[in-house]
Amino acid sequence: MKTSKFAFRIGENDYQMLKTKAKRGKITMTDLIIRAITDKEIVVVDGVRETLGELKAIGRNLNQLTTLANMGRIDTAYLAETKAQLNDIYEKLSAICEVER
Repeated sequence: MKTSKFAFRIGENDYQMLKTKAKRGKITMTDLIIRAITDKEIVVVDGVRETLGELKAIGRNLNQLTTLANMGRIDTAYLAETKAQLNDIYEKLSAICEVER
């Protein structure tokens, strides 16, 4: 729990840089500063949101297929297309991770 206050003055350019980095990392400015001074890694990966959306959609579809199979409403599911989509997502994520290194 954060109970102590600490204030300091910085230039407008530095303030805007901190604000931008915090927003980009989806963390508060306080958390950004604490992570920076405690040598905790701050990782922001661009391009993952869209790919994760695709992955979630595939997961929902697989869950629906599993439910239908457990209900006895389907016997067989052809997942070749799903496998191809998962391979595409894996390749995208690998490319994103390589760029970020």
